[in-house]
Amino acid sequence: DELAFAKESMIDELALAAGMDEVLFRLQNTKNNPRLHNVIKVAGEKMKTMKPAEGHFLGFAAHHSFLTDVAEIAEVSIKDNKIKVHKVTCVVDCGTAVNPDIVRAQMEGGIVFGLTAALHGNLELENGAIKESNFHDYPILRMSEAPAIEVVIIDQGTEPTGVGEPGLPPIAPAVANAVFRATGKRLRSLPLKLT
Repeated sequence: DELAFAKESMIDELALAAGMDEVLFRLQNTKNNPRLHNVIKVAGEKMKTMKPAEGHFLGFAAHHSFLTDVAEIAEVSIKDNKIKVHKVTCVVDCGTAVNPDIVRAQMEGGIVFGLTAALHGNLELENGAIKESNFHDYPILRMSEAPAIEVVIIDQGTEPTGVGEPGLPPIAPAVANAVFRATGKRLRSLPLKLT
């Protein structure tokens, strides 16, 4: 979701320009949106306890879509200008989680699909047509690239909302924000490339 990528990358830049922690900055600007505010708060508390390995960096993003609020933390490393996502922590409030296993599966699927777009999703035009025709020339995230994913479901007993896609929008900006912490470079287009 390009809107989330642009918005959450910019919010990270604004927090840096204001000299503020990226989670605190988001919390100060979501007081009128209690569910989004809460997922940011819960994810921020989890982020404070994380101890990434040396050479690993954390990036944060949050987004509201399909009436559902999601915050994600991506743990990323860079080696030979390649981005590796090691772990994603996802905090979701989709109202009453009627079937928590399905909520988890949908968040995991959205994250993996979003990482495919964020890291590989390039399409080329040739003679006015898309050059890529199938998975042999349009790479998708491989099992060896898939991160560990932790999903935290906040169930406050409110009306159920969508879980089909809300896991996807925050992942690209969370990864891009982690890449900035690792390299000092802001990546402003997808797919995310350092070369």
